[in-house]
Amino acid sequence: MLDRLHVCVITDAALAPGRDHVAIASAALAGGADMIQLRDKTGDLRALLPQARAIQALCRSHRALFIVNDRLDLALATGADGAHVGQEDLPADAARALLPPGRILGVSTHSREQAEAARECGADYIGFGPMFPTGTKDTGYAPRGLDALREIRAAVSLPILAIGGITLENVAEVIGAGATAPAVISAIVAAPDIAAAAAAFRERVAAAKAAAGSR
Repeated sequence: MLDRLHVCVITDAALAPGRDHVAIASAALAGGADMIQLRDKTGDLRALLPQARAIQALCRSHRALFIVNDRLDLALATGADGAHVGQEDLPADAARALLPPGRILGVSTHSREQAEAARECGADYIGFGPMFPTGTKDTGYAPRGLDALREIRAAVSLPILAIGGITLENVAEVIGAGATAPAVISAIVAAPDIAAAAAAFRERVAAAKAAAGSR
């Protein structure tokens, strides 16, 4: 299923006043998102647990994937489809060892060396970015751009979720440069209509994949 992804939506309740992670996920799934990544590094685990369980149930009903960012304990407690770790989180090989067989491991990468290391540690997919300037998440890395994405695509065969500053206007270029799908935060979560924004992304990505396949 990872190879067929169109849109991953990363939840951020701070960008959607009045909506919690569940409401964001529900709207994104209604619009056609096929992966939801719960991201809340500072939230109380007791408060997050029922939300994560609710999102897992929603994802199952929509036949979408549910991934928990960083909080491996939360991923295990909710039976999530997998976990995603960054370069400053639990090392990828340790996360791989803790995840049950069949669960997905995603790893954030910012260079070819990191992408290759993630592959060797057993990652099922990699995140790569930031693609473009973004104010949503400070990674400490400068924007990587399309040429760097092409380099990563040539170096590893894993599915790539491109992240950082991706909008409807540039997502087709990102797909054309080798990304499997975009991982989107603000362009969808901060939209007045989350479902409509997710649907627009899915349509744009599908068109870009069709165009890439016809070349």
